[in-house]
Amino acid sequence: MDLSKIPIPTFFPKDGGPYITAGVVISQYNGVSNASVHRLMVTGKDTLVGRLVENRHTYNLQKAASLAGEPLPIAVVIGIDPVVLLATTTRVPKGKEFQYASALLGRPVELFRLGNGIRIPHAEWVLEGYIDPVIAVDEGPFVDITNTIDIIRQQPLIKITKIMHRTNPIYHAIMPAGGEHKMLMGVPYEPLILKEVGKVCDVRNVVLSEGGCSYLHAIVSIARTAHDDGRKAIDAAFAAHKSLKHVVVVDDDINIFDISDVEYALATRFRADKDLVIHSNVRGSSLDPMCSPDGKSAKMGLDATKTPGQEWKFMRPGMEEN
Repeated sequence: MDLSKIPIPTFFPKDGGPYITAGVVISQYNGVSNASVHRLMVTGKDTLVGRLVENRHTYNLQKAASLAGEPLPIAVVIGIDPVVLLATTTRVPKGKEFQYASALLGRPVELFRLGNGIRIPHAEWVLEGYIDPVIAVDEGPFVDITNTIDIIRQQPLIKITKIMHRTNPIYHAIMPAGGEHKMLMGVPYEPLILKEVGKVCDVRNVVLSEGGCSYLHAIVSIARTAHDDGRKAIDAAFAAHKSLKHVVVVDDDINIFDISDVEYALATRFRADKDLVIHSNVRGSSLDPMCSPDGKSAKMGLDATKTPGQEWKFMRPGMEEN
């Protein structure tokens, strides 16, 4: 058994080592399970270290097992159905990822039980093992979704006890900061933002913009009916996606998928002394290089909707019906 026999690439010269980037970590403790994607750095022929983000599901399961002095059983599956992979990147309740995937597929996801009790879907590669309750090692550096180098952190050691694969297996790797990375990491937040903003105003659409790494910047389209809808939409978007850094809210006559149209709204409908929202010293994203070591940052919301009661001033020729 030797992880070096798997074609796990080192993507960038400054990466800490070879990284599994399309591996779904499936874990279970005290009857609670979870499936989610984590970057996993190879540290030896049978050891890995993964980035477990604080207060997320895998982290919480590992912490509970560690406090009890117990290893956390896991499996890492690589090369699974793309729909199942997408389901594991969403923010569904713990243990519901495969049910969600089944709903997306329109059929049940077939699962198989490993020797350590973990249930897995069909995969090209399966790594069976556990997360050590005590040992922590350096994880990183790693070029992440922002196309900047994430820092080295102490993270729990993962011990691999068995490697399984299909005949002539296909190895799936996700290019860090590439389109697939941004789609899987960012897109699942868009419906969460849409739902949360929809609680406070008439929301029409949401996009996490490509220029914002498909993660840090949101553009929200609303049909404003109250004078403070823009500000409420900004706060709701930040509540839905804690890592958001900037939010722009526009009217529904603006095409949020055309950044020039969004900039037009900012140029003609935004006034900084009235329409700017700034939250200082709040939780940011660890992937933002401007975030301070304690995880704090600042957030900015821009209400680029038409001034209430003066909509006539903002009519564009040929779009008077809006």
